[in-house]
Amino acid sequence: MKYSISLVIPCYNEELNIQKGVLDKIGNYTQDDKRFSEILIVDDGSNDNTKKLIKDKYLDQFPKFKLIENQHQGKAFAVITGIMQAKGNYVMFSDIDLATPIEESEKLIKHIDSSKPIIIGSRNKGRKGAPILRQFMSFGSIIVKTMILGLQGINDTQCGFKLFEKKTATTIISYLKVFNNGKSATGSSVSAGFDLEFLFVAVKKKYPIEEVFVEWKHVETKNVNFFKDTYESLRDILLIKYYDIMHQYG
Repeated sequence: MKYSISLVIPCYNEELNIQKGVLDKIGNYTQDDKRFSEILIVDDGSNDNTKKLIKDKYLDQFPKFKLIENQHQGKAFAVITGIMQAKGNYVMFSDIDLATPIEESEKLIKHIDSSKPIIIGSRNKGRKGAPILRQFMSFGSIIVKTMILGLQGINDTQCGFKLFEKKTATTIISYLKVFNNGKSATGSSVSAGFDLEFLFVAVKKKYPIEEVFVEWKHVETKNVNFFKDTYESLRDILLIKYYDIMHQYG
């Protein structure tokens, strides 16, 4: 086999999702699949029973599972931690709610040999089933990222289902400016700007990107806050633009 995949699962206060069996689905899907070398569950400083549930049930049940405990910094730094600690030569990350079913990973994996080191999942544009505010956020994000960052060629930057060649991902991370060091966070922080900065740098550095349609369904979550997340996203987009104007991306 020419590749091994480290699957990164960021989580923050996901007790309810875990009780619904999302980790069972991930574990059962990956345990006998030799393409997946490890499952890195990166906890973002949860203060509910998330870590206890993982330690008590899943680490022994699924030997590929590894729990990494971060202080609370937001989803972006959980994903970055997973990428940097991954041992596979490819890194995939998935949202723990499985809004995109884990089985959809096949659609990304089959593009590994396409000579495109970044393979991203893309949802339907209508975000079927999502509340109107989530759909508004999505539509607004498309307009803003196109007008300010010039990411016209990418339809969906925010789908939480992506696959990277590790050496490419770590190189891109070394150029990040908005998400270049650890910081603390208050409450949930989905850090939508991380995907934007990562892909912005990828385009700037001329890394080929493959966008693949995946199935997606809305899953209700308390970790998304319309007003806070919109503010953080706009702030991060403006910071990305600022650093670009100042020629900080090399």
